[in-house]
Amino acid sequence: MLENERQDPFEDRLGTALRDAGDGFEADRAALVTAGRARGRRALLRRRAAVVGGVAGVALAGVGGVLVLPADHPAGPERSGTASAASAGDATTAAASFTGDDLLRELKGLLPPGTYGEESARGADHQLGPTAQLVYDDGAGAAAIGMGFARVEPGSAQVRELMACPDHNITPYDDCSSDRLPDGSLLKLYQGYEYPDLRVDTKRWTADLVTAEGQHVSVSEWNSPAEKGAPVSREEPPLSTERLRELVTAGVWREVVDAVPKSRKPPRSAAPRTERPEVSGKSVGDTLAALLPRKLDVVSRGGQESEYAYVVVDDGRGRSLVQINVQHGMADVAGQLYADGETLPDGTRVATRQGPGEKAGSGVVMWTVDTLRPGPEGFRVVISAFNTGDQNKDTTRDAPALTVEQLRTIALSGEWDRLR
Repeated sequence: MLENERQDPFEDRLGTALRDAGDGFEADRAALVTAGRARGRRALLRRRAAVVGGVAGVALAGVGGVLVLPADHPAGPERSGTASAASAGDATTAAASFTGDDLLRELKGLLPPGTYGEESARGADHQLGPTAQLVYDDGAGAAAIGMGFARVEPGSAQVRELMACPDHNITPYDDCSSDRLPDGSLLKLYQGYEYPDLRVDTKRWTADLVTAEGQHVSVSEWNSPAEKGAPVSREEPPLSTERLRELVTAGVWREVVDAVPKSRKPPRSAAPRTERPEVSGKSVGDTLAALLPRKLDVVSRGGQESEYAYVVVDDGRGRSLVQINVQHGMADVAGQLYADGETLPDGTRVATRQGPGEKAGSGVVMWTVDTLRPGPEGFRVVISAFNTGDQNKDTTRDAPALTVEQLRTIALSGEWDRLR
């Protein structure tokens, strides 16, 4: 039986997007993957965690959440009749209440005929937020399905990142579309994989809806009875793209979001945050492009809204991916990241690594130079180059277009100090 208080795979799914982006520049699994991935991007994780509004769930499903029908819908079961009062100091009172049992019944009512396995859910008034997830079998194999919702700020960076299709240079996927609906809502439909390196054939298809009022609804499904750790049970997840669209756009979802009590305001005595602002991804990309050797032709470029950027270059001998990550707050993991590196006279820590790529491409190698400036802010610049223009595809050349020494020169450039 699944535990309702386990970490929410919805949060894990958003975190996976970060890990996908970071896989390329984190070459040493013992140090970079453990410390750099978990700690180096914690500011971005905190910001993205706000998208899910503190929702937590179970490993069965990747998004958490609920699905409900209007009270007068013929397939809709009875809901809890009591209103869910907002906490003291909240500005509004929820108009309806949805228990975990309500949510599971509603979810089943909207799925095609089938049988159900493991189930778990939380109601709208749960302190961790409402979730609903189950194992569904339409006769072609068991599949995990999970749903979740939260409030987001319309037009914010959170929404832009959430609704943007991934970059193929960062995350492999089969299809993705992001559109604005007639009512002003944003809808993203995505067909990809649970593991970015494709080491397991687990597919993950998702649908995300963000309304003009900031109500966020999310659906995820797999071709396996669990998000991770279970064998593939069918060729594809059970719900088609059109079915996902119908599911995520059901009007009652807005009612469910409205039923979640507003977050309690922090006490006045709470100390203000002193975190440094995240480094703009555009600034990172512009600085990287300006520091490249002149002989390299930039074929394409991209990245994320903050901290990460990449370019694909060609020196006439094939395309080569070069990516860079710039982070604050890494001083506390310096011992893990640079234990085998060197310390320059000014106190800068430097670690160099050469090894195989970590994604699906065959024969791919990754050369990395990782640096940490001295000072309490722990300013890190890590750059990697590959012998392919896409980590998810096979090698296109014998070695990366930049040497380790050239990578070192770029990472140690004083131009990065402007972003500190």
